[in-house]
Amino acid sequence: MEIEASKVNKIMDLVDYQEGSVVSRILINKDSGSVTLFAFDKGQKLSEHTAPFDAFAHILVGKAEIIISGKKFVLEQGDMIIMPANKPHAVNAVERFKMMLTMVKS
Repeated sequence: MEIEASKVNKIMDLVDYQEGSVVSRILINKDSGSVTLFAFDKGQKLSEHTAPFDAFAHILVGKAEIIISGKKFVLEQGDMIIMPANKPHAVNAVERFKMMLTMVKS
């Protein structure tokens, strides 16, 4: 299902959990950046990696651990963190959670 511009959507309904998986859905993908929704099942993770751009992670529901350059942060509903460009980071699901990730490329 493609997201329609100029239409109200329930953000929590745009991505669903899947047992034992990380599910993602790109909402916007432009040269200047992207917006992606994620749904992590408990215990799932994204292993340490780097990205060439800053990324804004906003936890919509649940609880996540985000590690940036070896420092652990626990985020819950409503929390956000900026993952700086070129710094190693990883994401772990302490419990099921949904996150909106906005990457700024310019």
